Amino acid sequence: MGRSQAVPRERDPRFGPDADDAGCTILHVDMDAFFASVAVRDRPELRGKPVVVGGVGPRGVVSSASYEARRFGVRSAMPTARARALCPRAVFLPVDGAAVSAASAAVMAIFRDVTPLVEPLSTDEAFLDVAGAQRLLGRPAEIAAAIRARIVAEQGLTCSVGVAPTKFVAKLGSTRAKPDGLVVVPGALVLDFLHPLPVDALWGVGERAAETLRRLGLGTVGEIARAPLSMLRGALGEAAATHLHELSWGRDPRGVSPEREEKSIGAEMTFDTDIGDPEMIKRSLLALSEKVGARLRAAGVVGRTVAIKVRLADFRTINRSRTVGASTDVAREIFEISWALFRALGARDYIRLVGVRVEGLSAASTTSRQLTLGEAEHGWRAAEAATDAIAARFGRASVRPASLLGQSDLRRTENHPHSTVVPLSDPASPS
Repeated sequence: MGRSQAVPRERDPRFGPDADDAGCTILHVDMDAFFASVAVRDRPELRGKPVVVGGVGPRGVVSSASYEARRFGVRSAMPTARARALCPRAVFLPVDGAAVSAASAAVMAIFRDVTPLVEPLSTDEAFLDVAGAQRLLGRPAEIAAAIRARIVAEQGLTCSVGVAPTKFVAKLGSTRAKPDGLVVVPGALVLDFLHPLPVDALWGVGERAAETLRRLGLGTVGEIARAPLSMLRGALGEAAATHLHELSWGRDPRGVSPEREEKSIGAEMTFDTDIGDPEMIKRSLLALSEKVGARLRAAGVVGRTVAIKVRLADFRTINRSRTVGASTDVAREIFEISWALFRALGARDYIRLVGVRVEGLSAASTTSRQLTLGEAEHGWRAAEAATDAIAARFGRASVRPASLLGQSDLRRTENHPHSTVVPLSDPASPS
C-alpha cells in the first residue's frame, strides 16, 4: 500500500481518541513529514515555510516535504526539478543524515520503552503490539497519546497514530490521522471505517490493479468485499484475489514481528551530470563506503560481501561483488574492495550512478574478526568508531576524509529518497 500524502478529510468522531479501544492492541506510529520536520526543528526560522528535503541537484528526488509544500502538490519520490516548478519559493535542503538517524533512533527507543514488540518499517514508522503494556500503562489509546506527547517533549516532532485490532487497519488509521493526530478503529466499526475507502487503500493495489478494478465497477473497498470472488480471480489471479478479499473484510492475521533481519546495507548516488573522471568516481566510492560503514556500525552488524553498482549514461547497469574471508564494518576496507571492483570493470563510458552495498550481514557482537598480518591492534575500526562519536556530538559534516575536503565541485544527489552520503573519517593512516 502506498503512503497517502494528502491531508485526510475531516476526522470522524466515531474514530476519535475516546472510541472503544477494547482489543485494539496494535498501534501504527508514523512520523509526520519526518525528514522535513527534522530540518524545521533544527532550523526554527523555517517554521511555517514550504520546505523540501532530498536530492537538491537536477536529478535529485524529494525525500520529504513539509505540509506547507504539499499544498502546492509537492510529494515524496517526486523529481526535485518538478518540485521546484510546483513550489519555486520552497526552501530546498539536502537530507541531514546524522540528524535524521539520531531522531529515528530516539523515537524507536521511546517505542521500545513501551513494549518490546516493535516492528520498524522504516526510519520513521513502526508497528507496536501493546497488549502486554496495558496493565502498567493503560488503554491502547492512552498509550498512543502518551507516545505522541513524549515524542513532542523529547524530540520536538509530531507523529500520527492508528490504533486497531490488526496491522492493516492500524496503518490505515495512522494515514487518516495525519497530520499530528490519533485515530482509534474499534473492532465493531472496522468495516464502517474500511468499506468507504478507495480500492488503492488496500495493500497490493497499485495504479494498474486499481484501474483494472475500476473497469469492473469496483471503486471502493466495500465493493470489493461484496464482489464475487470468481470475478476478482478472473481479473487479478488467485493469490491477489484472495489477498484483497480478506483485507476488504478487515482480516489480517499477521502479528507484530520485532525481528526484521536486514539483508544488506548500502548507499547510492546519482551525479548531476554524467561523469568519466576516474578520480571523481574514486572519491564518490569513498564517500559511499564511509556512509555504509557508519550505517553498519550504527546497526551493530558486519558483512562478508561488498558489492558495487554502476549505471552507465545509456542506463545499462553493471553489478559486481566480492566475498571476503572476514566480515567487516570498516569503511576503509569497504572502499578498497569497491575501488578494486570498479577498476576491474575497465569502464570507459560516462557514468550516471554508482552504489556500494555490504551483504551477508551478521551481528557484530557475535562475529569474531581476525587481525590481518601487520595490522595494528587499534587501527581503522578504532579510528572510525572515534569519528562516529565525534559525529554524534557535532554532526557528520564535522569529520570528513581529507581527500573529500574542498570538493564543492563534486555535487551529487542520492537516488534513494531515504539515503544520504555523509563522509565520516580520514582514509590516511591513523596516528
